[in-house]
Amino acid sequence: MSRTLEPCQRIERSIITKYRKTLWRPFVEAVKRYELVRSGDRIAVCISGGKDSMLLAKLMQELHRHSDVPFELVFLVMDPGYTAANRRRIEENAALLQIPVTVFETDIFAAADSTDRSPCYLCARMRRGYLYSKARELGCNKIALGHHFSDVIETTLIAMFYGAQLQAMMPKLHSTNFPGMELIRPLYCVHEDDIIAWARYNGLEFLRCACRLTEGTATGELTSKRQEVKELLRSLRQTEPNIEKNIFTALHAVCLDTFPGYKSGGQAHFFLEDYDRRAGDGPES
Repeated sequence: MSRTLEPCQRIERSIITKYRKTLWRPFVEAVKRYELVRSGDRIAVCISGGKDSMLLAKLMQELHRHSDVPFELVFLVMDPGYTAANRRRIEENAALLQIPVTVFETDIFAAADSTDRSPCYLCARMRRGYLYSKARELGCNKIALGHHFSDVIETTLIAMFYGAQLQAMMPKLHSTNFPGMELIRPLYCVHEDDIIAWARYNGLEFLRCACRLTEGTATGELTSKRQEVKELLRSLRQTEPNIEKNIFTALHAVCLDTFPGYKSGGQAHFFLEDYDRRAGDGPES
């Protein structure tokens, strides 16, 4: 007679069986390819309550159980000013998934809501700062965020279309304001559609960003540039199924010799700086 599994056990099993190819393998690929986890790390997995960060927490738990590399985990939930219902949803999901969260409170939503200048940008910066600070207080040297493959592609296109710059999202970054701290993105190779499929298969309902601005976007009162890019990519996939994969691959094979200008280390460079010196070295087109 087969053993009856608890809800959390069924959810965990789905990650390494049904969704092994689409979730577990690309997660492990990113961890290894970009060297995101090293021996002795103490990593704060930052949980917003959404599908991405909750899946990230479960994947990191599984990695911790099965990896030959010794490291420690802390599951960090920052409450930026959630409603009681949203706070309860996060705590209930964490209990269901058996994620031992550490919760701390801030007033970020109130601060971001009181400004007319890029409230989403302010919110993101404040979140990052509070998470770094709390993680360091808890003895961590890294924070792990739930940005995934689709975020990488969309962010690149948003920067190009609306920010007039070719700029991608890195799989890991050293913090400039918190020396010794590092940010990692273990879902870097995981597609959002596969995260959604996993959540639906397990009947899981996660929190969405609960700020006033996002609620306005959801009801059509505000236009989301990210949503526009999502729809564009969805349209392009109809004629080129590999469009996102091609963009992702291109980010790993940038040919600077073909660009008239670029930035490195915060410094702008122009192709004429060494144009004559490189005569005959570059590709001809």
